[in-house]
Amino acid sequence: MVVVGAIFWFGRSKQKSAAELIVKVEQGDFEVLVAVTGELQAKNFENIFGPDLRTGAFRLTEVRIQDLVAEGTMVDSGQYVAQLDPSGARNEMLNMLDLIDRAENRVATQKLDTAVTLKGLRDDLLNRTLAVEEAEIKVEQSQFEPPATIRQAEIDLDKAKRGLEQAKANYDLRVQRQKVDMMDAEIILNRNLRQYREMQAILAGFTIYAPQNGMVIYRRERNQQKRRVGSTINAWDNVVATLPDLSVMVSRTYVNEIDISKVKRGQEVRIGIDAFPDKRFTGVVRSVADIGEQLAGTDAKVFEVMIEINESDLIMRPSMTSSNAIIIKTLTNVTYVSIDAIYSQDSIPYVYTTNQTKQIVVLGDANENEIIVEQGLSPGDRVYVSTPEGSATWKMVGEELIPTIKQRELDRKRERDEQERLAEQERRRPRRDKWDGNSFDPNRGGGGQGQGQGGNQRQQGGQQGQGGQQGQQGGNQGARGQGNQGLGGQGFGDGFGDQGGTRRGGGGGGGGGR
Repeated sequence: MVVVGAIFWFGRSKQKSAAELIVKVEQGDFEVLVAVTGELQAKNFENIFGPDLRTGAFRLTEVRIQDLVAEGTMVDSGQYVAQLDPSGARNEMLNMLDLIDRAENRVATQKLDTAVTLKGLRDDLLNRTLAVEEAEIKVEQSQFEPPATIRQAEIDLDKAKRGLEQAKANYDLRVQRQKVDMMDAEIILNRNLRQYREMQAILAGFTIYAPQNGMVIYRRERNQQKRRVGSTINAWDNVVATLPDLSVMVSRTYVNEIDISKVKRGQEVRIGIDAFPDKRFTGVVRSVADIGEQLAGTDAKVFEVMIEINESDLIMRPSMTSSNAIIIKTLTNVTYVSIDAIYSQDSIPYVYTTNQTKQIVVLGDANENEIIVEQGLSPGDRVYVSTPEGSATWKMVGEELIPTIKQRELDRKRERDEQERLAEQERRRPRRDKWDGNSFDPNRGGGGQGQGQGGNQRQQGGQQGQGGQQGQQGGNQGARGQGNQGLGGQGFGDGFGDQGGTRRGGGGGGGGGR
């Protein structure tokens, strides 16, 4: 439904007539909206990756983008996209070539040392074998000698045999050791050669080509800055650019912390494209961030909200600015007036009527331009937008509504305190339920049931509302349920706090004050 309202813009010229400073109280359907600006991006996309630096072939933590095609360039599969700076990689490859030369020299030296060492050991084995034969001959020849001579010959034979056996064992050990040393040298050489080949393959990947057809869109860093020439990629994030699928678009937007409690997954959105003001689209809130963040250059905390656009149109391009009106709720057959017509004195809202009175009003929900008037005005009444001349002497009427207004303020304050308490409980509770692997739904209920805070008892709430209502009828009073909540409660409470002045404002549940 469309909000039917008449809003007049004033103050552009002092020559405007008094009739242009008056608006009429309307009756009809009323939408509570959260209006935010967003940026279009594709829901699905193909990343254009640089080389994988996690292999360890290079001791590089990041590589600078030396060249990159212009954003928006249409490319075919296999077409050139970017060039990374190869200087650091080439320096490491030169160092690796030095290591390879050293490893090759070590292998050659090890082979030579092995040959010389083993030849000496084989000569020693031959000499010891001859010594054993010589000792055996002496034993045979000493058979007719005195016993002492025979015994000495036998001892010499045993020594020769033991020396031969020890030499054979030492030879076998030395052969094994030389094999191990040779193997170590060859392993180092092969490792260096393999790493060099990996370096060559990775260096070849420094020239980046498109993996498929599409439009090149620059990737955004975590600080929302685009990755362009001079930016760097690293081992943990080596995406150079993206190729979006333009058939399904989303609007990435940020909602301030005041309004985020109203935004829920599944809410409908009206979308406009700033570059094409005549085009209108619709969408749906797909995710709401659980954790707020502070964007660069701002002080306010905001929450990321992703809105999926229902329609597909070739005019939509990534990075285009979109205007998004998130429909929080729609009220039928209500009385409303321009929000510019509302004034306050001592936190009591009132309007200037054409009957030359200050009419006290009880306010309800509001959007950017209008606000619901629950009591004090009727459809068709006419009120001033700007302060009329001589209004200081006008009579204040409707004072019987003041107790209702103050009670509403107390109710809203209690509800805000309750919401803050529940939000604190929610933050401390382990998060298990997720949607889309991204956002946790704190209002997910089971079969329309909610958890209430009424004497620490679980209350059956079934779509209990918070905001602008006193308690909840149809269950145990005092229960403010979690589960299919309707967070409304906009109104004019704390915002009308000027001391007897004519400041216009919105407070209470957050009703678009000025």
